[in-house]
Amino acid sequence: MDPPESSDPARTGQRLTGSEAVKLHLTLAVGLAVCIAAFWFELSRALGGNALSWAYVFEWPLLAVFAVYMWWSLLHGNRPKRRPPKKPEVAPEHQHMLEAWQEYQRKLAADEAEAARAGSDSDTGT
Repeated sequence: MDPPESSDPARTGQRLTGSEAVKLHLTLAVGLAVCIAAFWFELSRALGGNALSWAYVFEWPLLAVFAVYMWWSLLHGNRPKRRPPKKPEVAPEHQHMLEAWQEYQRKLAADEAEAARAGSDSDTGT
């Protein structure tokens, strides 16, 4: 059985468009605005003598770069494509057991169908 076709552009490798792309652009804009404001705030604190703020001065631009990377990846669907699951392979020495099991299942299904037909025939009086 084949897996159902996905309409999610991020899964199929297509570029996002429409409202989904607009939401992604707005999220990036808000995220970058927060990163810039936080960078400026921490820079002013670091220049004012707070030594711990120097770590944040470098952290916020790195977070902004990561946000741009994620935006690009989500926008262009750069996720690896999902492959359909492979059928499990049966070891050659067990192939005859698999075929016997499948034949048994077919026989059971045929017997059930015949019993159901016989039951419905007796109910109708034919």
